[in-house]
Amino acid sequence: MSDTSIRTFTEESRTESTEQTETDEHEDTSVCPECGARLEADTEHGETVCTECGLVVEEDEIDRGPEWRAFDSAEKDQKSRVGAPTTKMMHDKGLSTNIGWQDKDAYGNSLSSSQRKKMQRLRTWNERFRTRDSKERNLKQALGEIERMSSALGLPENVRETASVIYRRALSEDLLPGRSIEGVSTAALYAAARQAGIPRSLDEVERVSRVDKMELTRTYRYIIRELNLEVKPADPESYVPRFVSDLNLSDEVERRARELIEAAREGGILSGKSPVGLAAAAVYASALLCNEKVTQSEVSEVADISEVTIRNRYKELLEAGNVATA
Repeated sequence: MSDTSIRTFTEESRTESTEQTETDEHEDTSVCPECGARLEADTEHGETVCTECGLVVEEDEIDRGPEWRAFDSAEKDQKSRVGAPTTKMMHDKGLSTNIGWQDKDAYGNSLSSSQRKKMQRLRTWNERFRTRDSKERNLKQALGEIERMSSALGLPENVRETASVIYRRALSEDLLPGRSIEGVSTAALYAAARQAGIPRSLDEVERVSRVDKMELTRTYRYIIRELNLEVKPADPESYVPRFVSDLNLSDEVERRARELIEAAREGGILSGKSPVGLAAAAVYASALLCNEKVTQSEVSEVADISEVTIRNRYKELLEAGNVATA
């Protein structure tokens, strides 16, 4: 037969494909190298085949899935033999084991007094072995601080993970001498929150931290300068959804607040002013425009700023909005 429905790679075409992949690292591997059509995985034969011309791009693929089958989530959890994924939020990345504190055996029965004493000694030695040197003890304390402050501030897991990575970098580059563990961990969390676009104000962070605002700002500037972190200036609009939610206001208030901030940005009155104060003033002003009842005291308590700041800023925002809409 001169023509076949499925063609395989020759040695020459395989060599050309390899050279092409090496020269262009960004080549889309989900496209057929011959006709540009979509590739499809044939799991039954272990091949990757073009859906148009039938070209076999890969063969004898390795099945990296489990060798067992599960038909529901409970059966899948029961048959799985892997542990929890590694995480930067633990000093040992979650690879070590813990001895439980329940003082019960595998059947739920209470241990005898001699067995409880033995397990207590094993827990003590286990904790000592998990932190072998001063750096690991330092890291364990700092990551505990980051976890505690993140929970108090309501920050998501991705922010905690980023803060842990920032602290690990500071520790590896020897930036901690002369600075407290609490100060560096607080600065790492503050920077991670700003990078993720869900910032918290310095006053909010100071309230849950064990360092004052002066040490926090000084350490924060030092960390981002030494680690070359790219942290954009805080945007007032990033605070608006949280303030609106805490005050139980409508979506219309949030939309009008964003419009006021955008008008103020076009008017050039945002520079040099606190983004938290601008966001709080915008929420207060938009609530008045939407005829929703909210007091300056309530906004001040949610945003943790003074009522004087809100009064000064919301007048400027209203003036900028009137100029923009005129």
